[in-house]
Amino acid sequence: MKSNRIFNLSLILVSLAFFSLTSCQKTKKIVDPANTTSMQNLANDENQANAASDEALADVNTVLAGNSGLKSGGVAPCHATIDSLAVANDTMTYYVTYNGLNCRGNLYRTGQIEISKHIGTHWYQTGATITYKYINYHVTRVNSQKSMTLNGRKTYTNLTGGLIFMIPQYISSVTRKDSGYMNVTFDDNTIKFWNVRRQITYTKDNNNLVTTIDGFGSADGYDNLVLWGTNRNQEQFYIQILQPVVHKEVCQFDPCSGQKKMMIPGDSKGATLTFGYDSNNQPITGSDCPTKYKVDWFKNGNSGTLYLFL
Repeated sequence: MKSNRIFNLSLILVSLAFFSLTSCQKTKKIVDPANTTSMQNLANDENQANAASDEALADVNTVLAGNSGLKSGGVAPCHATIDSLAVANDTMTYYVTYNGLNCRGNLYRTGQIEISKHIGTHWYQTGATITYKYINYHVTRVNSQKSMTLNGRKTYTNLTGGLIFMIPQYISSVTRKDSGYMNVTFDDNTIKFWNVRRQITYTKDNNNLVTTIDGFGSADGYDNLVLWGTNRNQEQFYIQILQPVVHKEVCQFDPCSGQKKMMIPGDSKGATLTFGYDSNNQPITGSDCPTKYKVDWFKNGNSGTLYLFL
């Protein structure tokens, strides 16, 4: 009889333990892959737009420097022509027309970039400002065949003065601001409006160019914004830079370090993007170049981590 009572008590304890474990499991956060779709799209679209616009900005720098910033024996921009028009209303206008691969062979480009500067503006001077426009600037990534078309207008200001080719022989760095808007047309023909506010500092490491990106935009109570607008799902988004994002020439200008925070307040979701990971989802070390970045996402109490290829 006593043994039966012991057995029954043991059975009750086991049952309580089981239900307790089940209850804990039910309250555990559930990672729902569906929650990450728009965050992945936004992260990938933003990285693709950065690559496209950075290539155009490099050509703008080349034109403004009078081609003096090119490496010995190098040709830039590749598969493009540069034409200048006569001065009109004290403004000189240049057109860069694309029809082929960039110099690194990873982007195929068509369309134009229009660069305008006042005839009294000397680009090497502190505070010099120019404008440039994307005119059906279409960029396709060779490895993924994903493409986008940019139209829009930006203002580009030389905050510190100097030219990039002067680094490091004459100056240690050059800092510039790049601000304006882009209408972005994606593969599915959706068109989105993006605001851009970037501060770019150019330095060199062993004569290889390094760019460090900060955000200086403010909108709707958010600051340190580098980008904001609407995504493919017609959601309002905001992207802040938490830690400056560093791009290196030796790594094909992929982001090697830094953090961004993406927020979609209308759907109570967001993500922190951390750059500088290898194919094994481990942080890169030394002179290694990244192949992935980490996405820590959250939505309505749920959360998870993804590693996406650049």
